[in-house]
Formats: sequence, C-alpha cells, structure tokens
Amino acid sequence: QVQLVESGGGLVQPGGSLRLSCAASGFAFRSSGMSWYRQAPGNERELVAVINTFGSSTYYADSVKGRFTISRDNAKNTMYLQMNSLKPEDTAMYYCYARDQNGYWGQGTQVTVSS
Repeated sequence: QVQLVESGGGLVQPGGSLRLSCAASGFAFRSSGMSWYRQAPGNERELVAVINTFGSSTYYADSVKGRFTISRDNAKNTMYLQMNSLKPEDTAMYYCYARDQNGYWGQGTQVTVSS
C-alpha cells in the first residue's frame, strides 16, 4: 500500500521557518522523482519544488526561490522542504507528490503564516 505522509506544518510568524517532511512507503522511493505542491483556498494547486532521484537536481518556483530548499534522504525514504523567510502568501496546504510509473499524493499538511 502506497503511503505519503506529510508532517511539520503549523502556524508561524512572517519571517519564520518550518521544515516539512514527507515519509514514503509502499513504492520504489529511490527511483521516484519527488515534488512539493501547495494549494491555497480558492487557488489551483501549484508546483513548489522538484527533486530528482539522486537529489542532485532541483527546481523551484520563482515565488520560493532562495527561501525554500528541497532535499531527500533515500536511506530514510523521506523528502524534506526547508522553508525560511516565510511570508503570509506562503499560507497553503502543502502536498508531497511521487512519480514512478504512477503518481501518488500525500494528504497534505497545513502551513499558516500570520502574525
């Protein structure tokens, strides 16, 4: 059974930091490209960051470039998103996504940036 379980979300003040985790099981994590997406109320789900199987190549949306860092630990079947200098517009539900022959979504973790 495929599982992607996000954690680490919460309420943080503007300028603060959070680290999201995505724990994977039930599929070949090491050979899967991994991504973070987010969706704010009333908005479409948008791509935030992508990391390749080895962790040697990454991509970031312009809105988070320089503030967010995606990484993965293949030994732990876990992907991370370090989020620094958070802004109110980063408020959203954050989802991890895995892609091998199929695509898999997690259930999401809420990030709220507010003073």
